[in-house]
Amino acid sequence: MEKKDIKKIVLAYSGGLDTSIIIPWLKENYGDPEIIAVSGNVGQADELEGLEEKAIKTGASKCIVADLTEEYVNDFIIPCMKAGAVYEEYLLGTSHARPCIAKKLVEIALEEGADAICHGCTGKGNDQVRFELAVKALAPTMKIIAPWREWSIKSREEEIDYAEAHNVPLKISRETNYSKDKNMWHLSHEGLDLEDTGNEPQYEKPGFLEMSVSPLQAPDVPTYITLEFEKGVPVALNDEKMSAKDIILALNKLGGENGIGLLDIVENRLVGMKCRGVYETPGGTILYKAHQYLESLCLDKMTAHEKEKLAITFAELVYNGLWFSPLRKALSAFVDSTQEKVTGKVKLKLYKGNIIKAGAWSPNTLYSEKICTFGESDYNQADATGFINLFGLPTQVQAMAEQGLL
Repeated sequence: MEKKDIKKIVLAYSGGLDTSIIIPWLKENYGDPEIIAVSGNVGQADELEGLEEKAIKTGASKCIVADLTEEYVNDFIIPCMKAGAVYEEYLLGTSHARPCIAKKLVEIALEEGADAICHGCTGKGNDQVRFELAVKALAPTMKIIAPWREWSIKSREEEIDYAEAHNVPLKISRETNYSKDKNMWHLSHEGLDLEDTGNEPQYEKPGFLEMSVSPLQAPDVPTYITLEFEKGVPVALNDEKMSAKDIILALNKLGGENGIGLLDIVENRLVGMKCRGVYETPGGTILYKAHQYLESLCLDKMTAHEKEKLAITFAELVYNGLWFSPLRKALSAFVDSTQEKVTGKVKLKLYKGNIIKAGAWSPNTLYSEKICTFGESDYNQADATGFINLFGLPTQVQAMAEQGLL
């Protein structure tokens, strides 16, 4: 499809630097098409304020803010948490939000009869892959526009120049121009001083952290919490039944106040380069830890070990934008089967950036104090002799062969 044939475009719109200048740029470079700005609300809170007014003021015909928070939690976050999916310590905060948002973009594009979907992802990052693979999976013939791969703008500084020249209002300055992504699960920081891996993140600097505090500034007394799970899904916090979404929001507050969930990593991007990011994931870090703690009681050894191996593959699929792939769906089916007995309660102590185990209980526990006690039990220790002889037989035979004893 040629530019002149594109009359209506659905734009993934956040109101940030990239998407703010894309609206006038599309108007200038695609023959003044109609632009429908779509923002997926995945819990970015104050970032949604004034979004509709700003989008229309800069040239959009309308702005749709779709509340995706429940869907995001139940259909994307929780499946990753149950899988124990972690990519190089990163809890996938941006990775699993993108397919959720892209799904809504496709729905609206099809409803509106749009000719193309546009996103503001750079040609250096992972998000371009995540958005576009989701579109290809859900609307395989839809035209995709990626301005960062077309325009002459080369840096965020030049983006600010463009915005100022076109009277596009911005919430950032050249000094606070971190590249950020925020949702109910996390907040990421990239760019500026963080591009030098020798620089320590400015955790104590006012305004740097938004969801958390530095562990140095956390309270001097611990906070105890209890979390309850049913079949791997969180259902209660501190004995109060609530939705998984509300549990995450409450844990964000409790974790943030105690300096939980700060991560500074150099990660391997899908596009081939290493990139440094600082992440705030207070509630998510607690939830992963609690779920893992409960699984240690409820899963048998072989299932636990296999699940741990497959968690890496699961995380790579999500990170690499393959949420809608057959393998990810198959792995989720496996994970769901492992969670049938993951029911119970976990107690944790939060203290200055640390999550300390303080107790776990499950009606399906495979742990038996009667069997493993150091005191008297019905366990016959003499049984170990035959077990060791059989288990060690290959080792013994190998050694005998090497020493000419066979």
